[in-house]
Amino acid sequence: MKRELPQIIKLTEYELRILDRDSIPESVGKKIYQNYRKEIDIEFPNFKTKYQWQLKSIGKVGNIPITPEFHIAIRPKVPINNIFGMLDYAYNLNIKFPQGQIQCQSLEQTYERLANILAQKILERCRKGLYRDYLSKTERLAYIRGRVDLRSALQKPWDVKLKCHYNEQTGDIEDNQILAWTLFIIGRSGLCRESVSSTVRKAFHALQGFVTLKHFKSAACIDRTYHRLNQDYQLLHALCRFFLDNTGPSHETGDREMLPFLINMASLYEQFVAEWLKANTPKGFEVESQHPVTHDQNYSDEIDLIIRDIETNEILYVLDTKYKAPDKVAKDDLNQIVAYANALNCQNAILIYPQNLKQPLDIKHGDIRVRTLTFSLNSDLNQAGKTFLYHFFKDMIDLYKK
Repeated sequence: MKRELPQIIKLTEYELRILDRDSIPESVGKKIYQNYRKEIDIEFPNFKTKYQWQLKSIGKVGNIPITPEFHIAIRPKVPINNIFGMLDYAYNLNIKFPQGQIQCQSLEQTYERLANILAQKILERCRKGLYRDYLSKTERLAYIRGRVDLRSALQKPWDVKLKCHYNEQTGDIEDNQILAWTLFIIGRSGLCRESVSSTVRKAFHALQGFVTLKHFKSAACIDRTYHRLNQDYQLLHALCRFFLDNTGPSHETGDREMLPFLINMASLYEQFVAEWLKANTPKGFEVESQHPVTHDQNYSDEIDLIIRDIETNEILYVLDTKYKAPDKVAKDDLNQIVAYANALNCQNAILIYPQNLKQPLDIKHGDIRVRTLTFSLNSDLNQAGKTFLYHFFKDMIDLYKK
């Protein structure tokens, strides 16, 4: 029996979508409100809405399976290929494609492309042999292996089994367990066509006989140690981080339920700008992301970005990314970055937006100069970055001249 395709409600981030009352069953509306009200602002049909549904995505893009029959697809305002470019920088993927080979028409295709790359590279690693490491084990054995626990043996001389401490080389280590868990998550997403799903299953089964399936969060993929024996795992774990970051938990019970795939655009923009600047800022300056700052003994925070002079170690600029398109700077955003600058005794603060503001800012707030700059996402990302750096360092040169 042929499976019916689900009805897909298409939204665009931050844009209001109005639907007839009969378009969505009330039970589906309740599930959206109960499980995804942080991602989707939903108004039920009532007198105020003229008895129509009103839905708006709140900064997330991707795919949400509400029920097997109803899915929500949220499109980004940013061009899809630029999403791919942002992910490439944000997750340090460094995937090099031939010219014209990264064309994707949707987020689902981007997800599928990266899933296929991960599965293929895991299969390639399996053919060469999985990375193995020594793990410490303690067991009671009928023979001596490694180091015998003499105290335990003397306390129980009648026990024929000796407590032994030894190291065992195994492929069932965290490096490989992360790969298996990620493939398991991708398999549950339902976003890949059969050709890619088949490759994902093949890679999962190649690991299944050697690796224990354990739950991991994306943080497990960060700050890992790599050397000549497992250097290729760096890309594998970067891809895993992307899938674990953006695949949410199912709100239904049962292992067969599909999982939502949602990208937090504000977080992605922040990560992308940080990594792009780290890769492209001229020598002599250091870019640091998520810099900790303490305002008082009861409150600490993290600043999106700081730029310091390497020679003097002086913090020259405090930067905060804002994935929004207001006409002017919000008062709270201004107060926040001024507080950051004050906490670090820095006299220059910049708010970064994805498009030009109708009322850009360049003011003195006490001793602190606060400005707005644009790192656009609507055209070529590298060119947009160069334009940003031009305006940024033009200001810095002027500053030093003074």
